[in-house]
Order: sequence, then C-alpha cells, then structure tokens
Amino acid sequence: MTGQMQMRETIFALSSGGLPAGVAIIRLSGPGVTDALAAMAGEVPPARRARLTDIRREDGALLDRGLILFFPAPHSFTGEDCGELHLHGGRAVVQAVLDLLGHRPDFRAAEAGEFTRRAFLNGKLDLTGAEALADLIAAETEAQHRFALASGDVRHQQLYAGWRRTLIRARAMIEAELDFADEEDVPGSVSGMAWREIEDLCSQMAKHADGYRDAEIIRDGFRVVILGAPNAGKSSLLNAMARRDIAIVTDEPGTTRDVLEAVLDIGGAKVIVTDTAGIRANPGRIEAMGMDRAMDRARDADLILLLEDADNPQPVAPPENARHIRVANKIDLLAGRLLPDGYDCAVSAASGEGLDALFSEIGTISGTSTRRAADLLPFRERHVRLIRAAIRHARRAADMNGLDLELRAEELRLAADALGRIAGTIDVEDLLDTIFSQFCIGK
Repeated sequence: MTGQMQMRETIFALSSGGLPAGVAIIRLSGPGVTDALAAMAGEVPPARRARLTDIRREDGALLDRGLILFFPAPHSFTGEDCGELHLHGGRAVVQAVLDLLGHRPDFRAAEAGEFTRRAFLNGKLDLTGAEALADLIAAETEAQHRFALASGDVRHQQLYAGWRRTLIRARAMIEAELDFADEEDVPGSVSGMAWREIEDLCSQMAKHADGYRDAEIIRDGFRVVILGAPNAGKSSLLNAMARRDIAIVTDEPGTTRDVLEAVLDIGGAKVIVTDTAGIRANPGRIEAMGMDRAMDRARDADLILLLEDADNPQPVAPPENARHIRVANKIDLLAGRLLPDGYDCAVSAASGEGLDALFSEIGTISGTSTRRAADLLPFRERHVRLIRAAIRHARRAADMNGLDLELRAEELRLAADALGRIAGTIDVEDLLDTIFSQFCIGK
C-alpha cells in the first residue's frame, strides 16, 4: 500500500509497559496531536527534539514535568503526526494524563496493534514488516531476536516483489502474443522464453517454502519429549533441566499421567521439554490414556530423549522414523559399575552430573535449525500457503502447453495475486484484524 490515509480520530496509549516504573511513555498519533501538545505543554516542540516542560490541564493545574517530542507526518512511525510524553511512571500521573487525553474531541484509546496498523495503511511498512515487528516484540531468545530482525529486513519485500514482477512480465509476454499476433515485431516464440523462466521461478519458490520448518522451530521452539518406562526418572530429569520443581516425583509407577512442559533457553534457542507418562505393558485405563498422549507428543517431537534407568534399564521403542537419542539416568546408583554401551548421554537427575553434556547434545541438534536464524526464510504459515498457491497456479500455466493462452495468462495472474497478498499489496482487508491483534496496546 502506498500513500497516506487520513484518519479522523487521534489515538493514544501507554507504550512503555507496566506501572509503576521509572519512566512512562504515552504515544499519540493522528490529526489532533499538535493541538493536544500545545494545550498540555504550551507549545509544540521542534520536530524530533525532546523538550523538558510542565504538562498541565487546561485549567493550568500541573500534572507532571517531563519530556515531550513531536514527529510530524509523514516522517513518523505511523506516517501521521505523532507525539510522545515521557512522564514519571507513577500510576496517578499516568492515569491523569490518559484521562485528560480521553476527554479531547475525537481522541480515543488505541486498540491492540493500532499504531502498527496505521503504519501499514500509510505505506510505512508492509505486512511482512508488521509481522516481523510482532515477532521482535515477542522474542524470548537470542535466536528469535536475530530471526525477527532478519525477517523485518527489506530482503523479504524485495524477494516476493521480484517473484511477482517475473510473473507479471511473463503474463505480459503471453498477452502480447494474444493481442499482437499479427505484428512482425512480436514473434510467436516470445512466450516460450517466459515458460522457461516460470519453471525456474517455481523451483526457487519451492526451495524457499521448504525452509519454513526451520523458521517454525526458531519462532515456536524446538520440541524435546522425554520418553521412557515408569520410574526411569523422566519427571526428575525435567525438574533438573528446568532447575525448578515442575513435575511431582514419587517412586510409584504411573504418577505422571499428563504431559508437563518446561521452556528453556539452550544456546540462545527456545527449547520446549515435555515430560510424559511412563510406557509399560498392561496399564490401567487412565494410565493408558496418558501413554497415548505421550506417544502422540513423541510423534510430533523434533527430538526424543529415550530415558532409561541405568541401574534397571527397561527400553522403550520410539515412534517409527522419530529422531531420538538414548539417555541413561541415575548413573549415581551404579556404584562403580560400568555403564553399558549404546547410550548417547549419561546423567544423574539427582546430582546434576552429565546435564551440561545433555544440554550440549540438544543444542547441537537444535542448532541445525537455529543457525539459520539470519537466513531469508518464510516466517508465517500464511506466507507458505500463499507461496505454494503461487507455485500451483504457475505450474498449471506452464503445464497447459498447447491450450488456450488466455487460460494460461489467467493462471499467472492468480499466481501473482497470491504473492501480492503476502506483503499486503492485494486484497488483505480480512487479514488485518487477525495480524494486528497480536500486538500489545501501544504498538
């Protein structure tokens, strides 16, 4: 989207987080910003220069003394006139200023993500940029932070726009044959060049879409499931890895009947470790339900820790084709006896021995994905869905050899439109509420 949309209402919100705080920042955006700043501070400060001033009610009562800033349109985050009030972060101070703004004509509190939504509508960023910004705000680990920054890079916009231009150019070449077939300077072979380019483009798009699994792991976490027999020490291992008590630990088999999770940061990556019910023959009805859930989680895991009691091993078979490592637990009970061969790691959940080596092994395996945090990857499921739709339409057009060129040109139009929806240049109104509702108030 380009150009600036005129909004009648001015929005405002506390943008700096919970109170009380050392400093609270209230943001404003819209046509009434200059009047509000002048009324509250006596004047509008020079653009992009902070000014220390008294902030007062219209009757002159002092509310606070703080900094005010003014960012004139279109050179602001939203593309509109914007302002910021940097106040002392007491609840009474902030509430008094918010109440004052709320009583101004055509002023209202901002909804979640509304500042970013206005930035999109005013052409300050595209949808991929807005989604990357949401990821940056939500980032919990270094890998997620780097990935969000890479996702917000202009490279995504350039990549999808370039693919779309290729499709539009190919469609134009085909329509040139349709409209000017009798002209000498439009040879009949011109669309043949386009089809070769389309085939190459489909390969590029498919390779890019295949990177989504790595992106999903970086954004949502690398899923590790602890699987083993009852009393192998699964819950104890989860508690030891999380360094806090999450699961109830007893010597009674079948204590864990549901899945329990801990979110860890391992080597800068988000890792979700799941404790599951023990797997054994002839379980009770309730215990069997827990075992079914355990195997379901194991099938969806990125890595399974097959945990065995080193002093009394009871092997459990992982789901077919599941990635796994064998881990011996309770090595503190071996009393000098040698550990049998075949284990990838050996730990004691009770003493913590071997945990660093286990973390290192998990980090090495998960790093296959997290090392791609700075790469150009599709970072939303909707991107992948639209890319694959573009591939389907483009390949359908290329495979229609000998058929009506008009039908082939229409397939190319549908492919280009699918790519246009990724960045928000085409038909995205139904997506906006979903995308911007992910943001916090004030962003």
